[in-house]
Amino acid sequence: MKPKIILAAMILSGSTQLWAAPAPVSEAASSQSSIEKRLVALENMMKSRNLLQAELQQQLNILQDEVSQVRGITEEQSYKLEKVLQRQRELYQEIENRVSQAYSQPAATQTQPTNTYTDVGPSQAISSDLSENEAYERAVALIMKDKRYEQAIPEFQTFLTTYPNSVYASNAHYWLGQLLTIQNDPAGATEHFKVVVNEYPNSNKRPDAMLKLGNLLADQGLGEQALKTFNDLINQYPSTTAAKLATERLSQM
Repeated sequence: MKPKIILAAMILSGSTQLWAAPAPVSEAASSQSSIEKRLVALENMMKSRNLLQAELQQQLNILQDEVSQVRGITEEQSYKLEKVLQRQRELYQEIENRVSQAYSQPAATQTQPTNTYTDVGPSQAISSDLSENEAYERAVALIMKDKRYEQAIPEFQTFLTTYPNSVYASNAHYWLGQLLTIQNDPAGATEHFKVVVNEYPNSNKRPDAMLKLGNLLADQGLGEQALKTFNDLINQYPSTTAAKLATERLSQM
């Protein structure tokens, strides 16, 4: 009886082993499937990252192109501005070179506008507006280059209307005073010189405007006003050529 029981136990034990054997294969397949899923997920992540990098690179290239265009425009504008300023410096140098000749002539025989100072002094700002610079240069060129004094008057008037707050406004009023003096319009010239004297205390044109204003007032018989203008000039700008000329004129009054 015992051998039979032992045999039955062995058979049952072998069956159990046969049934339990497939379990490791199933776990391995499940583990492999999990790894494949992870690999697919990583691959998708890499593809997404590559696409994002490509898109960012494209945007960066676009930005670099825009920066290059802006830099090119800036360099072009800077070049144009430098050309305008260079032309102005040439004109102003020409004005300065004529000063000594102009003041060596009697006042009654002067035939063109004169200026004791450079048109733009070292402390005066220069406009960064190209159109403003070009408009002012064009008006000054009518005086210094073309000698077209009558045509310069409306040019300066238009300039003041277009750019009433220009850094060159006091200069424009001064030139109008000079031009109107030549055109035998002392009243109009007086008004423009008064604007320079009264409204632009820091203008480099102010001493010369005071001298011209004093001369005009004296010529119009307004001796007291002329005397005050000359004295103010001498007191405020004692070392200038304008003050020396004012002193000479006072000695003749």
